[in-house]
Amino acid sequence: MIIEIIIPAYNESKRIASTLERCFAYQPPAGHTLRVTVCDDGSTDDTCSIVEGLAARFPDLRLLRVGSNKGKGAAVRLGMTQSLPDSDYLLLSDADLASPIEEVERLLPHMEHAAVAIGSRALDRSLIQVHQPPHREFMGIVYNRLVQTLLLPGLYDTQCGFKLFRATVAREIFGASLVDGFSYDVEVLRLATARGYIVEEVPVRWFHVGDSKVRLLSAPAAMFWEVVVISRRLGRGPRACRCGAGAGFPVRRIPF
Repeated sequence: MIIEIIIPAYNESKRIASTLERCFAYQPPAGHTLRVTVCDDGSTDDTCSIVEGLAARFPDLRLLRVGSNKGKGAAVRLGMTQSLPDSDYLLLSDADLASPIEEVERLLPHMEHAAVAIGSRALDRSLIQVHQPPHREFMGIVYNRLVQTLLLPGLYDTQCGFKLFRATVAREIFGASLVDGFSYDVEVLRLATARGYIVEEVPVRWFHVGDSKVRLLSAPAAMFWEVVVISRRLGRGPRACRCGAGAGFPVRRIPF
């Protein structure tokens, strides 16, 4: 089975090389192979040249470019919809590897019956190795309550940047997505549940890493507004699955 890792990047020259080194040093479970696609969102630093240089060492590395800076959602959409046709799973991972690449092994077993398995910091907080500053954690809690109320009941962490998709499902739902900003996660998860796909939330290890691209003065208001807009378009969905912290709440299953 081929796992293609989709990494959105914007001005990540300080850490993209170490991130890619860690990805290619990882040995996936038997029967699985890894590819990596970096999706550049109009970086103005050396991110692209660094990735292109490393591609000479790693044949399974490629670079896609959005062009001008459009937003994280636009970069992820490009990677998902332009993923390699023979990839079986698409793993979304942030460029900082806040969830170590090895955590994919917690998500893979859920793909036997789910279409999407999302890493979660909320289900087992003992797995958080380094916490965010208190104000960021508080913002995340408030944001999640809004998301659950308007769109995705039963999902307690939609924003963790570590999600595994069946490739066919990812191409479908990202192809229908519209949000270019940070709330793209919420939109694609609601699109998945609207189509009857199973979404499961799985606890993963997570480390807060500094130099976040989420700006405290502008991003929260934009994200809250995006959630309102998405809810007007798609409405509130069925209760999704929670795994590893008590009961699960399945949505309708359909064949893949």
